[in-house]
Amino acid sequence: MEKDELCKQVLDLDSRIRFAGVINENGRLIAGGMRSGFKSLEDSKDDEMLYMELVLRARMRKEFDKVLGPVKFAMSYRDKLIIMSFPVEENILLISVEKDIDFSKLPFNILDIINH
Repeated sequence: MEKDELCKQVLDLDSRIRFAGVINENGRLIAGGMRSGFKSLEDSKDDEMLYMELVLRARMRKEFDKVLGPVKFAMSYRDKLIIMSFPVEENILLISVEKDIDFSKLPFNILDIINH
Protein backbone atom coordinates (compact mmCIF):
# COMPACT_ATOMS: atom_id res chain seq x y z
CA MET A 1 0.00 0.00 0.00
CA GLU A 2 1.20 3.50 -0.79
CA LYS A 3 2.47 5.32 2.32
CA ASP A 4 0.21 8.38 2.11
CA GLU A 5 -2.81 6.12 1.59
CA LEU A 6 -1.83 4.09 4.65
CA CYS A 7 -1.73 7.28 6.75
CA LYS A 8 -5.08 8.43 5.35
CA GLN A 9 -6.76 5.11 6.16
CA VAL A 10 -5.40 5.23 9.71
CA LEU A 11 -6.60 8.82 10.21
CA ASP A 12 -10.03 7.76 8.89
CA LEU A 13 -10.38 5.19 11.71
CA ASP A 14 -11.13 7.78 14.41
CA SER A 15 -11.26 11.57 14.71
CA ARG A 16 -9.18 11.35 17.91
CA ILE A 17 -6.13 10.22 15.94
CA ARG A 18 -4.00 13.36 15.87
CA PHE A 19 -1.09 12.23 13.72
CA ALA A 20 -0.29 9.39 11.34
CA GLY A 21 3.09 9.49 9.63
CA VAL A 22 5.66 7.17 8.13
CA ILE A 23 9.21 7.63 9.40
CA ASN A 24 12.09 6.22 7.36
CA GLU A 25 15.20 4.48 8.69
CA ASN A 26 17.00 7.86 8.84
CA GLY A 27 14.38 9.34 11.17
CA ARG A 28 12.69 11.47 8.52
CA LEU A 29 8.95 11.91 8.00
CA ILE A 30 8.29 10.67 4.46
CA ALA A 31 4.47 10.46 4.40
CA GLY A 32 1.43 11.62 6.32
CA GLY A 33 1.43 14.11 9.15
CA MET A 34 -0.81 15.97 11.58
CA ARG A 35 -4.59 15.83 11.15
CA SER A 36 -6.07 19.13 10.04
CA GLY A 37 -7.27 21.12 13.04
CA PHE A 38 -4.70 19.69 15.45
CA LYS A 39 -1.53 21.41 16.55
CA SER A 40 1.68 19.59 17.41
CA LEU A 41 2.45 19.57 21.13
CA GLU A 42 6.16 19.99 20.44
CA ASP A 43 8.16 22.16 18.06
CA SER A 44 9.59 20.85 14.79
CA LYS A 45 13.08 20.39 16.27
CA ASP A 46 11.57 18.13 18.95
CA ASP A 47 9.72 16.22 16.20
CA GLU A 48 13.05 15.42 14.54
CA MET A 49 14.48 14.15 17.83
CA LEU A 50 11.36 12.05 18.48
CA TYR A 51 11.62 10.46 15.02
CA MET A 52 15.32 9.63 15.42
CA GLU A 53 14.76 8.19 18.89
CA LEU A 54 11.85 6.13 17.55
CA VAL A 55 14.05 4.62 14.84
CA LEU A 56 16.76 3.82 17.40
CA ARG A 57 14.29 2.10 19.73
CA ALA A 58 12.85 0.07 16.84
CA ARG A 59 16.34 -1.11 15.87
CA MET A 60 17.12 -2.05 19.47
CA ARG A 61 13.91 -4.09 19.75
CA LYS A 62 14.98 -6.22 16.77
CA GLU A 63 17.70 -7.72 18.97
CA PHE A 64 15.04 -9.91 20.58
CA ASP A 65 13.17 -10.94 17.40
CA LYS A 66 14.74 -14.41 17.29
CA VAL A 67 13.75 -15.19 20.88
CA LEU A 68 10.43 -13.34 21.27
CA GLY A 69 9.29 -12.87 17.67
CA PRO A 70 9.07 -9.58 15.79
CA VAL A 71 7.41 -6.53 17.33
CA LYS A 72 3.95 -5.84 15.91
CA PHE A 73 3.54 -2.47 17.64
CA ALA A 74 4.77 -0.47 20.63
CA MET A 75 2.76 2.01 22.69
CA SER A 76 3.61 4.81 25.14
CA TYR A 77 0.88 6.13 27.43
CA ARG A 78 1.86 9.71 28.28
CA ASP A 79 0.24 12.49 30.31
CA LYS A 80 -1.02 14.35 27.24
CA LEU A 81 -1.49 11.64 24.59
CA ILE A 82 -0.79 8.09 23.50
CA ILE A 83 1.92 7.30 20.96
CA MET A 84 1.99 4.06 18.97
CA SER A 85 4.55 2.81 16.49
CA PHE A 86 4.26 -0.01 13.95
CA PRO A 87 7.04 -1.50 11.84
CA VAL A 88 6.07 -1.25 8.15
CA GLU A 89 8.72 -2.81 5.89
CA GLU A 90 11.89 -0.78 6.58
CA ASN A 91 9.89 2.17 7.95
CA ILE A 92 7.86 2.97 11.05
CA LEU A 93 4.25 4.11 11.13
CA LEU A 94 3.97 6.61 13.98
CA ILE A 95 0.54 7.40 15.45
CA SER A 96 -0.44 9.84 18.18
CA VAL A 97 -3.94 9.80 19.64
CA GLU A 98 -6.03 11.50 22.28
CA LYS A 99 -6.03 9.69 25.63
CA ASP A 100 -9.78 8.99 25.62
CA ILE A 101 -9.53 6.58 22.67
CA ASP A 102 -9.96 2.82 23.19
CA PHE A 103 -6.31 1.84 22.99
CA SER A 104 -7.11 -1.84 23.52
CA LYS A 105 -8.68 -2.04 20.03
CA LEU A 106 -7.10 0.69 17.92
CA PRO A 107 -3.66 -0.92 17.43
CA PHE A 108 -5.27 -4.09 16.11
CA ASN A 109 -7.44 -2.08 13.70
CA ILE A 110 -4.26 -0.40 12.46
CA LEU A 111 -2.53 -3.78 12.08
CA ASP A 112 -5.47 -4.93 9.93
CA ILE A 113 -4.87 -1.96 7.62
CA ILE A 114 -1.12 -2.59 7.47
CA ASN A 115 -1.55 -6.30 6.72
CA HIS A 116 -4.16 -5.93 3.97
